[in-house]
Amino acid sequence: MAVSPLEDRYKTEMNPIFESEAKLAKWLRVEVALAKAHAKLGDIPKEAVAEIEKGVQKVKLSRVEEIEAEIHHDLMAMVRALTEQCPKFGGYVHYGATSYDIEDTATALIFLDAISLTEKRLLELRKILARHALEKKGAVCVARTHGQHAVPTTYGLKFALYYTEFGRHLSRLSDAKRRIGVGKMSGAAGTMATFGKKGFEIQAEVMRELGLAIAPVTNQVIQRDRHAEVLFDLALIAATLEKIAKEIRNLQRSEIMEISEPFGAKQVGSSTMPQKRNPHKSERICSLARLVRANVQTALENIPLEHERDLTNSANERAIFAESFILTDYMGKQMAFILSGLEFFPANTKRNLELTGGLIMAERVMIALTEAGMGRQEAHELVRTCAQEAFRSGKPLLQILSSNKAATKFIKPAALSALFDPKTYIGKSVEIVERAVKES
Repeated sequence: MAVSPLEDRYKTEMNPIFESEAKLAKWLRVEVALAKAHAKLGDIPKEAVAEIEKGVQKVKLSRVEEIEAEIHHDLMAMVRALTEQCPKFGGYVHYGATSYDIEDTATALIFLDAISLTEKRLLELRKILARHALEKKGAVCVARTHGQHAVPTTYGLKFALYYTEFGRHLSRLSDAKRRIGVGKMSGAAGTMATFGKKGFEIQAEVMRELGLAIAPVTNQVIQRDRHAEVLFDLALIAATLEKIAKEIRNLQRSEIMEISEPFGAKQVGSSTMPQKRNPHKSERICSLARLVRANVQTALENIPLEHERDLTNSANERAIFAESFILTDYMGKQMAFILSGLEFFPANTKRNLELTGGLIMAERVMIALTEAGMGRQEAHELVRTCAQEAFRSGKPLLQILSSNKAATKFIKPAALSALFDPKTYIGKSVEIVERAVKES
């Protein structure tokens, strides 16, 4: 029975990358690369590589765990399990290496796999967002700042905003891959002493075999600023997912109800209130984003290890690496589902555009008065005063302005009326969306 929800409720295609079997496979892959490097440089017999490669295929996780239970060292348990499968050349397994030559190098391979899946998820999201942006580029709605109605905008612009933001996340991940995609084969304190004069050559050969860059300087470990950067990038992705989810939640409020996350025919919103259409998927994303962000703090604290290293990073990294990647992937997968089935309610959008009786067009009137010859500050004060009167009286702003002599001196009532169509006051929104989707 699962204890962690990562094992069932929030499980995704990311899980296998971080499972114990996968980690063991990566460790063994690094061990083979090390043996190949030694053989190529003449340190061990070439036949040893063949035996070690065959031995790798026979190593079982259960045996590694059995040994670990006795010796209390997981990496050395793997070394002993592999050595058992190499009766002739087992003495060359792990030759010259320290535990974190294997573990940190393998972690780089794991991170690269995980980042690649994350990139795939973001590309999927961008495809959905691009479709919404283009389809809704002319769908006018009210913009809200400080929770108040502001000016008209479009739904296309909202989606284009998210689309370009995920583009920046992809760029960050690409940069992070270069910095996390490094390995080490430098020994207990980073001096390469156990490899003698061939230290640089051995390290280069191992990384060439694994397709990794070389960490130029290390101590016992690859420095944790690299890992913290990746977790920070995941936290940024989580924050964007939360931003979208929060917008959906707010726009799904009963008194707004312009959009809604999908709601299945048999879906239950509440155990006691049958009418409820709770945005629970969006709320779940907001909840999980907090965990991903919190892990960044732990990753940052792992950077200042003592001297050439201590073990204070090790235990928490067993949790935060997998958790951050899996939860980010789960949130991305959930958001793709939400966006693919997003419901729009145009009648409610129109109602909300008209809710303030034209107050959202106040800026446009101010600009028009300025263009007609009134001073900008004078125009602002005039429209502000009229807007306050409209708010208090409940009368439409157009009605208040049409009876204001200072306003009609510059703009006739008929011309004023034409200024109150929200659809004609969205600026370059359509072009902005088209450019964003095309260029990003």
